[in-house]
Amino acid sequence: MTLNNTVKSNGLFAPLKIGELELNNRIVMAPLTRARAGEDRVPNELMTEYYSQRASAGLIITEATVISEQAIGWVDTPGIFNDKMQQGWARVVEAVHKQGGRIFLQLWHMGRSSHSDFHDGELPVAPSAIAIQGDGIHTPSGKKPHEVPRALEAEEIPGIVEDYRKAAMRANAAGFDGVEVHAANGYLLDQFLQSKSNHRTDQYGGSLENRYRLLGEVMDAVTSVWSADRVGVRIAPNGVHGDMGSADFREQFTYVAKQLDGYGLAYLHVMDGTGFGFHKLGSAMTLREFRELYSGRLMGNVGYTKEAADETIAAGDADLIAFGRPFISNPDLVERFANGWSLAEAAHVSLWYGPGARGYTDFPRYNVAKASA
Repeated sequence: MTLNNTVKSNGLFAPLKIGELELNNRIVMAPLTRARAGEDRVPNELMTEYYSQRASAGLIITEATVISEQAIGWVDTPGIFNDKMQQGWARVVEAVHKQGGRIFLQLWHMGRSSHSDFHDGELPVAPSAIAIQGDGIHTPSGKKPHEVPRALEAEEIPGIVEDYRKAAMRANAAGFDGVEVHAANGYLLDQFLQSKSNHRTDQYGGSLENRYRLLGEVMDAVTSVWSADRVGVRIAPNGVHGDMGSADFREQFTYVAKQLDGYGLAYLHVMDGTGFGFHKLGSAMTLREFRELYSGRLMGNVGYTKEAADETIAAGDADLIAFGRPFISNPDLVERFANGWSLAEAAHVSLWYGPGARGYTDFPRYNVAKASA
């Protein structure tokens, strides 16, 4: 897609340089779990087609990708912990790059948001033995209630940090432009951050500093592989996914933002919107609030329209905006935004997750001739 100079100068369509990485626009394809990798969790030709279809985004952040066998907790999601997975992702990256796109890999450990069915009967791990209160989890054997997880021993934690480092190395070898550390949505790193799920009394629990410790160690490990300006972090201070929501959320995420500010990251990805669930334990943390805490690039997410995104960037509250669900049924979302074309009908939730091409790679691009006929 070629944009005229007027469009290029406007909010979402202004280019952005992150270190030596140049983004054509500020529209980010948010990480979207689509469960098309199959039982072997190896990225395949269908996934390659899907991501290359959406390469006009200024940046693609891949679906959450598990860093180890222990990290697994969702049927048919991809991994990045063996050679075949790395090679599969390398094909995805090559296809996106051929289309002129940029792509980061999101690193994921599900922690207690898993089930023993994924682990040969062994319980999932977490900071504390506290079960998710929710309607259950889909496992390879069907939907089942959440289990009380096993609390990690302190001596096990360096092994998890090492898994993040190895995954970052594989992402680098696969040719990615960078990585995003997933510390949101009630997964392992978020479980450590939040007082609701972390009741530890050792060096990984209790105080704001101790609850942040694991994320800090992961960041040190990942930035030992990648330049910090090729690493992003995703946080969700307002969300309830994974039974999150802590009374001291503002204090905790203020501390997190200040600590991450010292790295010189590619961006801090804040799920600031409340449209997909809000714990209501205080006023929601906004991007403007994070601007006061964090001096680097900010990415907003959750429920943005093009108009709201433009306004947020114009106000200086964010540098990038991530769009999730609109990218499902609009592989050409950037072109539609740029030209004022209508969006396709939103994909029904029954099509979000695998298997197969239906509801994944079969959404058409905007038909200019048909629309003008």
